[in-house]
Amino acid sequence: MRVYVPATWPMLRSMIKTGLLEPIGGTAFSLTPRFREAYTSGDEEELEYAAMNEAARASLRLLAVEFGLGEDTTPARRVVVAADLDDVTLRPDLDDAAVRIAGPVPLEKVAAVHVDNEEAEYVVRQAAAAVDAADMGDLDAEFHVGEAEDHELAWYDPSEVAFLVELR
Repeated sequence: MRVYVPATWPMLRSMIKTGLLEPIGGTAFSLTPRFREAYTSGDEEELEYAAMNEAARASLRLLAVEFGLGEDTTPARRVVVAADLDDVTLRPDLDDAAVRIAGPVPLEKVAAVHVDNEEAEYVVRQAAAAVDAADMGDLDAEFHVGEAEDHELAWYDPSEVAFLVELR
């Protein structure tokens, strides 16, 4: 099953060093049957993209925690790691696309890495500060989150990620 793991830049660095991505709480997102039912239209590719966007929003939440802990050296970029895994459990207690994965994700299971470009950093930082309020219905906060979501995540092959991390 293709899963989308929300991550941050330090998690990418760690993945390159150890060969393992350690998902926070084992949480990822995928095109689950329940998520598929929530959409009245859309082909497989569009629904996969929507699941990836759920992971991108979760990446904002991870960034909010890092920034809240004073990690100002963390690049303000959403990171989503796409991987193909077998041991995936549905999480009906969370969002429709939420799944739990068992343990770390080996680098060889990673299909792609999606990351914001440098141009998005300002709005991503604002969105990370506003994501909790947006989840609670604050329209101004939702505007900031929407601005970040207007930026498309760049696609990287797993073989390119070490160079990407090194360049930053």
